[in-house]
Amino acid sequence: MHSEELEKYILDHTKAEDDLLAQLNRETHLKVIYPRMLSGHLQGKYLEMISHMIKPKSILEIGTYTGYSAICMAKGLSVDGILHTIEINPELNSFSEKYFEKAGLKYKIQQHTGSALDIIPHLNESFDLVFIDADKENYLAYYKLVFDKVNTGGFILADNALWDGKVLENIKKQDKETKGIDVFNKYIQQDKNVENMLLPLRDGIMMIRKL
Repeated sequence: MHSEELEKYILDHTKAEDDLLAQLNRETHLKVIYPRMLSGHLQGKYLEMISHMIKPKSILEIGTYTGYSAICMAKGLSVDGILHTIEINPELNSFSEKYFEKAGLKYKIQQHTGSALDIIPHLNESFDLVFIDADKENYLAYYKLVFDKVNTGGFILADNALWDGKVLENIKKQDKETKGIDVFNKYIQQDKNVENMLLPLRDGIMMIRKL
């Protein structure tokens, strides 16, 4: 079966994207550069399901983009829960904030603007769920920064863990993104403080549970 046919079957048997997320998806593709960075329906539904299962009191997202994944995860927050999301590009803030408000989740989402490497050390929180989806060369740095802030039994999810299959190729020295993903994946595999599995969902999600 062709991958396109298989993907259609999967989407045909996954609950439909809600109207607000579909609108966010469309507007991102129309107005924002690199719309492929958007989580999209299938991954978004996975993030929503995981959040509902965990019912986290606190979520950290590294890489807001236009807010799709934040909205999906915020749906599963506990009643008094909060999601912190970090975006380095200030031009995207008004876009995501508009949709957080439309989703009725603005009061549950705290936006931070700037480098996550600078912001994370100043977050005085512990997290039940962390989603890493930012610049790939810094994945391991983000992981090390957040690890002590993750509660025992908490989860860290890292997007793009397969990086279009480039992780299987000979990595050129100048390809910092592929190298960053590969180094991160190998580090996680050797980390005795976690359980992990690499899911072949979309572009790959490394799922990590803190022991």
